[in-house]
Amino acid sequence: MRTIQVANVRWFNATAWYALYLARLLREAGHETLCLTLPGTEAEAQARDWGLPVRSMDLNAKNPLAQLALYPALRRLVQEFRPDVVNCHRGEAFLHFGLLRRRLGSFALVRTRGDQRLPKANAVNRWLHAGAADAVVATNSRMQRHFLETFGLPAERVRLIPGGVDAARFAFDPAGRERVRAEFGYGPEEFVIGLLGRFDAVKGQRELIRACADLVRGQGLSNLRLLLIGFTTATTQEEVEGWIRAAGMERHVAITGARPDVAACVSALDLGVVASLWSETIARAALEIMACGVPLVSTDVGVMPDLLAAEALAPAGDQAALTALLARAAKDAAWRGELRAEQARTVGGLHGEDFLETTLELYREVAG
Repeated sequence: MRTIQVANVRWFNATAWYALYLARLLREAGHETLCLTLPGTEAEAQARDWGLPVRSMDLNAKNPLAQLALYPALRRLVQEFRPDVVNCHRGEAFLHFGLLRRRLGSFALVRTRGDQRLPKANAVNRWLHAGAADAVVATNSRMQRHFLETFGLPAERVRLIPGGVDAARFAFDPAGRERVRAEFGYGPEEFVIGLLGRFDAVKGQRELIRACADLVRGQGLSNLRLLLIGFTTATTQEEVEGWIRAAGMERHVAITGARPDVAACVSALDLGVVASLWSETIARAALEIMACGVPLVSTDVGVMPDLLAAEALAPAGDQAALTALLARAAKDAAWRGELRAEQARTVGGLHGEDFLETTLELYREVAG
């Protein structure tokens, strides 16, 4: 199988990870795979770091003349590489590949929708998704329902593929747990809550800090500790440290910074939290936490209702509900055990090999 994974994303965010991890899985399984990225971006650097074949073009160019020049360049690329499938993980190049799909008929076109915005069912989008694309991949059930109900696409044309987790890398690490807890001064009596994610307002670090402060001050959980496994991106570490000081939580919150031992840091937790205010349509961190055997609670954003039971979810942005959810988890060890067991069953079907095989099944169908 020969595929082009179109990952025209500037940052190595969840969308870029989904595309590049899929490309890596395909390549490791012996399939010829080309990553089409934006030049000089984190996504391009990560693809090269993973040893993936890369071609870079300014697919997101704003200049109309530059966009016109892209069509013949992409046509040459298709004729040179001869893909069986082109998978567009962003929308900027989708029109070009839709036109090429209709003009050449030499490849199947898949559009993966891992963003939070539901596409408008206007004439152009209807043609692209129903007339040009051979299939649409949704990373969460809300997006899947939108294409089935609003666009009226037949069920066989819309697949729910939430991604997968590298189970060889993300697994419970008992030695790493002890080492990381000792590093941050956590003894057996401390209850450690953790959030894994880049520093960004969307990830809810500020709201989680405030909820933990409510538990420490209002409910007397003095043994509670919060470990933020993350580093500066859209929000700086200095801003996060300001939130910690404002909440009076300096003794209770630690920041890891960028770490090579993420699985060990996750294993050090007693409870994982996804506190995002929106997004999480591709929940990489949630899968990694569950794969490490750490019970997880979350806000009800994106794909999270597909992964967790309703009782493990709080409404996004509702600090009182998040605080209550954390309090229950901190005080009820039996419930944490139930969450861990249920989530182990869920993530057991979402390993990298499951991601690969589910995607290949679709590719084989559309490529004939």
